[in-house]
Amino acid sequence: MHQPHSPLLLSTWSFGQRSNAAGWPILARNGSALDAVEAVAKYAEADLSNRTVGVGGLPDASGRVSLDASIMLSPSKRGAVANLRRFPHPISVARRVMEVTPHVLLAGAEADDFAASQGFKEQELLTDESRRDWENWRAKHPEEVSSGPIRNIEELGQLAGSGVDGSPRKGRNEAHDTIGVIAIDGRGQLAGACTTSGMPYKLPGRVGDSPIIGHGLYVHPQIGAAVATGYGELVMGVCGAFLAVETLQRGATPQDAAVEVLKRIMDSYDLSEDDQVGVIVLNHHGEWSGAALRDGFSVAVRSGEQDELVTSLKVMM
Repeated sequence: MHQPHSPLLLSTWSFGQRSNAAGWPILARNGSALDAVEAVAKYAEADLSNRTVGVGGLPDASGRVSLDASIMLSPSKRGAVANLRRFPHPISVARRVMEVTPHVLLAGAEADDFAASQGFKEQELLTDESRRDWENWRAKHPEEVSSGPIRNIEELGQLAGSGVDGSPRKGRNEAHDTIGVIAIDGRGQLAGACTTSGMPYKLPGRVGDSPIIGHGLYVHPQIGAAVATGYGELVMGVCGAFLAVETLQRGATPQDAAVEVLKRIMDSYDLSEDDQVGVIVLNHHGEWSGAALRDGFSVAVRSGEQDELVTSLKVMM
């Protein structure tokens, strides 16, 4: 007989706190971690104030929005979609991939076709605000085919210069990146989700770490779960989420596992002051920690006793 656990929900960035509110009632009534993380991700995908997830996300260099997502229970139960262009909830499409197909990842036009075949409702993903920002960016960067140095939208307020639309930046929390969500429910089941509209003004076709199992998200039911956020290419080079869970398996604490991922990134790349990665790690006992290369990364924590943003450990000086 399983011992009861205290449900816990963890999400990346400050907007994760309001997104958590959509998933917590599921855990509070002894629902599943899988349903909870999907609900959190879906809220973020529909949140028009979030410019890097779902509807309203900033487009690629061609002016088109594409969405990526993954969801996971275990190495054998996981699903993902990449470069989805016609459907607003890639996290739910990813779950359907996991539940009704033998595959892990569907990408591009065929992923949209799959979503249509499963009865998901189409929606225009590019909002007027994101279109205006793209037009302003294109006017200032007529020769560029990708975002170049605009790597970490979550850090825009900390950097000098102008914002994603070419206007003055308004503050460090003006915008954020991928939302990653991990949870443990009252039965001790772990689940994770990750959803994003990707790097702003990216090269069309670019896919980052979010929908790649083991990079932006990894869950092992007997060990733990991890999500990564920030500049996806850095995470992809070290298989960040998988590395965190493997480090847990070797007996590390969640904090040591998160730091190990960041140290591996620091050892593997010549990092610029713009580069940011944040990691959250949760073990199967319900213990967790978060860490990031630089200041600015917060973890939204929701439990029976807690609903707050927690500043993560900064690893890079």
